[in-house]
Amino acid sequence: MRALHLPLAASVATVLVCTGIAQAATPKRDEMMLHLDPATRIEQRCNARAMGMIEREHHGMRPDELVAYAFADTTVGGDSVVAPGAAVRSAGHWYRLSYRCHASADGMDIKDLSYALGAEVPRADWSAHDLVP
Repeated sequence: MRALHLPLAASVATVLVCTGIAQAATPKRDEMMLHLDPATRIEQRCNARAMGMIEREHHGMRPDELVAYAFADTTVGGDSVVAPGAAVRSAGHWYRLSYRCHASADGMDIKDLSYALGAEVPRADWSAHDLVP
């Protein structure tokens, strides 16, 4: 999913990522999520869950942004997301990431997520993959 052509979806998605949606859901966040199209909603929830899991499972990692399509297109179908070429940022460094995620039919709850955290992405490669400092 390379580009969102919905201004509302893009602005809501930005707010959700920047406000740390990986934290516990709140009614306001849930309401904002319901304004997104289902595919975007599922991808946002999966991205947030991946960041939360990485923070809990990798000492010293504090993810603050995730780009699901950085190195390969993301596949969103039904209630699942496959992001084989994602990247996650922590402490100003980007790392390769791949994940598979299954959500509830409405995309509001994550049923299962598995991921593999990879090597650091060299700064020289950031701009070619939509990665920001």
